[in-house]
Amino acid sequence: MLSMTAIAVVRLRSLFGVVMLFGIYSLLSALIFVVLDAIDVAFTEAAVGAGVSTVFMLATLVSTGREEKPSRYSPLLPLGVVVVTGAALVWGTLDMPHFGDPGNPVHVHVADRYVQVSPTEVGIPNMVTSVLASYRGYDTMGEVIVIFTALVGVLSLLTIRGHVTVPRHRTTGPDSRPYPVLQVMAMLLIPFILVFALYVQFHGDFGPGGGFQAGVIFASAIILYALTFGLNDAVALVPVWLIRVLAAAGVLIYGGTGVVSMLRGANYLDYDVLAHDPVHGQHYGILIIELGVGITVATVMIGIFFAFVSRAEGSR
Repeated sequence: MLSMTAIAVVRLRSLFGVVMLFGIYSLLSALIFVVLDAIDVAFTEAAVGAGVSTVFMLATLVSTGREEKPSRYSPLLPLGVVVVTGAALVWGTLDMPHFGDPGNPVHVHVADRYVQVSPTEVGIPNMVTSVLASYRGYDTMGEVIVIFTALVGVLSLLTIRGHVTVPRHRTTGPDSRPYPVLQVMAMLLIPFILVFALYVQFHGDFGPGGGFQAGVIFASAIILYALTFGLNDAVALVPVWLIRVLAAAGVLIYGGTGVVSMLRGANYLDYDVLAHDPVHGQHYGILIIELGVGITVATVMIGIFFAFVSRAEGSR
């Protein structure tokens, strides 16, 4: 009969297989979005679903022990919060229009206005960027704040260890020999990934992309560096203090753009007053807030990865 350790190894390998299947599913979903001409969504699904999320789940499995620690708190309070929140969400959906009804206000009023007015009012070829960064600027700012809050929550529970006093598993195998091929290939790929992230960041108003996609692509380059060169080198490249400062700075850049528009006599996040021409003001405002989004998303992804991996390596 198999020992308990052997059974745990078999179960862990099965979980790794399930995680890889999730990554493959996300990659296939990204291809479907490409076929449907939803390139922006395909970028996000490929980078987040097939890339970063897969690495996060693998890091979580590595940092999880074979035995569950007994809980010291009663589950009644969390259960009550979940039930009340779920009931409120279900109650809110009862007032929503029927799904797929062509007479819904979003199809009759909102979508038509975006299609007809955004080319002259915003002046950006990528209508997705116009909607997310200008017309729905409040919603996008809320999403950025949620992402920043996720980093705050993770860092509150898991601290990033700047230096892990364990053997460097990233370049050593069972025979303690380095893997230079992986490092060379990573060094060849990382510059191209970073350049592509910058292209997606600053070309997102004219083509597919934007701050969310660029931030995740930039973070994937740093994560690839950490996987091939080790956590210590990655933390030396991107210090923990810099992650915390830039994650907050991205949110402040976004919110500060709205404050500047108010100081110039317009509404919050009204970019028309940022330049002498309203269309140029829209361009400047979208460029600035997308930069804030990219900075926050990139640093949050990197910070969460560092927190999980440092906990996994430090526990060995």
